[in-house]
Amino acid sequence: MRQLTVNVWNFIFNAEVSPLRNIPDVATRHYVLQALGFMWAVSFAVAIGSYTILAASILGHSVLIAAAAITVATYTTAATKPRFFTKGSSRRADGEHV
Repeated sequence: MRQLTVNVWNFIFNAEVSPLRNIPDVATRHYVLQALGFMWAVSFAVAIGSYTILAASILGHSVLIAAAAITVATYTTAATKPRFFTKGSSRRADGEHV
């Protein structure tokens, strides 16, 4: 159980293990991980704060489900199309600046 917990933690939070490792620019990779972290913090705050009223609880759960869907989409894109995150950026994997 301990090893499973470590593996899950590393898959989510370690940019060298998660699908975010496919994003060539380290700064962009860090930004994406920070954005996902902020999204999850807000999602849990909304969900926990809304458990007292049914309608707010439904809204909170919807936010959590949306956060999970966004995370899966981000990881899938990072694994299959890592250059998506550098489109329009002045940073390039090969060091070339626009």
